[in-house]
Amino acid sequence: MKLLFDFFPILLFFAAFKLADIYVATGVAIVATVGQIAWLRLSGRKVEPMQWASLGIIVVFGGMTLLFHDETFIKWKPTVLYALFAAGLLIAPRFTGKNPLRSIMGAQVTLPDAIWQRLTLAWVGFFACMGVLNIVIAYRFPLDVWVNFKVFGTLALTVVFVVLQALWIGRYAEDTQP
Repeated sequence: MKLLFDFFPILLFFAAFKLADIYVATGVAIVATVGQIAWLRLSGRKVEPMQWASLGIIVVFGGMTLLFHDETFIKWKPTVLYALFAAGLLIAPRFTGKNPLRSIMGAQVTLPDAIWQRLTLAWVGFFACMGVLNIVIAYRFPLDVWVNFKVFGTLALTVVFVVLQALWIGRYAEDTQP
């Protein structure tokens, strides 16, 4: 359910694009993301930093798309978001002294420090590659190909990366059972 909830704005974006155009889809994505954050806040749930970042970027880049009636801005949104995630993973330990992935996943899995560091670098690399891939597809292919990639391609690549990551960290996970 959480995964579906997280992808709710993207799925609405896709549906609106198919039924109307990129500008309607962008407006729908903005409203859906604002609604998603509002619902989390009103229900007393925590809004994760990644969700706040996504909200800010969709409002800014989506807003510029609508204001200037130029699809370029919405096409850049995923790349900017990926760059922020990668930068956050690299910079956060300098300020907090903690590995952000360990902070998020440490309750589910115990790994040696070196593996947490490699895992973080793998995510940084993944986000960087996804950002570059987004721009390549945005500028080398028609708009409908980019929208399909944004919705389905990024989801598929993320699932594959997470599965590979799970297999990799499974080799290093420490057994916490007595």
